[in-house]
Amino acid sequence: MRTHKGSSSNRRPTTVLYLVCAAAFFSLVVFAIQSSFFAQSSSSSVKLDLNTEQDIRTLSQFQSSVQQCVANRGLGLTADIIDHCNLILKYPPGTNSTWYNAQFKVFEPLQYKFNVCEAVLLWEQYRNMTTVLTREYLDVRPKGWEEYAPKRIAQLGTDKCYNKTICEEHLNLLLPAKPPFHPRQFRTCAVVGNSGDLLKTEFGKEIDAHDAVIRDNEAPVNEKYAKYVGLKRDFRLVVRGAARNMVSILNGSEYSNPVYLFQGIVLRRGAKGTGMKSIELALSMCDIVDMTRYFSTPRQGHNPLQGRAYYQLLECLGVIRIHSPMRSKRKQGWSDIPTREMIGRAHAAALRLKRGQDGDLGQFGSCKVSGTVDPDKIGPISGSTDMSDVRKSSNYSKWEVLPFESLRKEAQDHYNQMEGVSLYKMDGNKLDDLVCVRHSSKSEV
Repeated sequence: MRTHKGSSSNRRPTTVLYLVCAAAFFSLVVFAIQSSFFAQSSSSSVKLDLNTEQDIRTLSQFQSSVQQCVANRGLGLTADIIDHCNLILKYPPGTNSTWYNAQFKVFEPLQYKFNVCEAVLLWEQYRNMTTVLTREYLDVRPKGWEEYAPKRIAQLGTDKCYNKTICEEHLNLLLPAKPPFHPRQFRTCAVVGNSGDLLKTEFGKEIDAHDAVIRDNEAPVNEKYAKYVGLKRDFRLVVRGAARNMVSILNGSEYSNPVYLFQGIVLRRGAKGTGMKSIELALSMCDIVDMTRYFSTPRQGHNPLQGRAYYQLLECLGVIRIHSPMRSKRKQGWSDIPTREMIGRAHAAALRLKRGQDGDLGQFGSCKVSGTVDPDKIGPISGSTDMSDVRKSSNYSKWEVLPFESLRKEAQDHYNQMEGVSLYKMDGNKLDDLVCVRHSSKSEV
């Protein structure tokens, strides 16, 4: 019996030893797993930091290019870099600030701070968008007909559009079923201001050589001024003056071309910002935008120094090319403007910093609202049979019924890349606040 007890007692240390070894082995395995996890996490963190640093370097290099561009082209402006996104554009000491802000009791300042990252993201986004108000936009936007349309179109005479059919009857004059113009539709576009100072330089031939010409407001276009501002007028953007009474334009006047309404403009209520709206339109359908402009003299509601500074920033961001009598050389070179490749890298870096390194949501990542259009239910072409003789002859079908094959190759490629989706702004200039409408057929775009 003692022998038996001794044998059992001898096995107990061995069993305990096995358990201790197993626990130690398990602890080593857990430690190895944890070490591997933390090592991977640390590696990812280091990689993330390195990518962020690279994006900051890319944007800093871009800022330097913008700074040099402003120095070469800035009409006396200089750019002071704050960081990889922010800079200050300054006018030289002694610049005469003549516009007085009565509200704040100060003269217009001589320096302005701009966020280059936000500007690049905003204006490059316009290259893929439509800026014309359409019926498909109202269909897809939540309460588009009931609430948005009455706010934008004063002629409806109501705060809400409870009966879509009745509202459509009023809007068929102005609203196309789908975008009448398309990204990359034209290679070069000229945006021509309406300042009388443009008569100081003869830009007429250069303006008319563009694929499309967009004119601001109601400046005359005739043989008398042809050598100064040209004769071609594919588009006329009217957001002041005549926009307060669109009925007279629709029922006659000299505007015999189709009339469309832009997002954010309220008819019969004066709207400002013709120049910026012209750029939005041009970017949404042109590869290269040349702006012929003399920067306005001070007057109520206009900040000429701030406007000139912002236009100069846009030129050095590759958004526009400025032709102005204010420049000493009539013909300009463009080698000091950042290249499209450099702008593309800066755009990608700014987008990653905004959304995070793993925040690439694809080309439709900014779509807040999405919808699909049935090609069999897109509605009639804009226009009305009871319009005046002048307006009745307007060729709306020139833009609204356009065979896909008739677009230039770059526009077709863009349409295919975007998978037939049209992008609209929801409200204001928010980057991640778009209405995206997919077209199920491309036989007519």
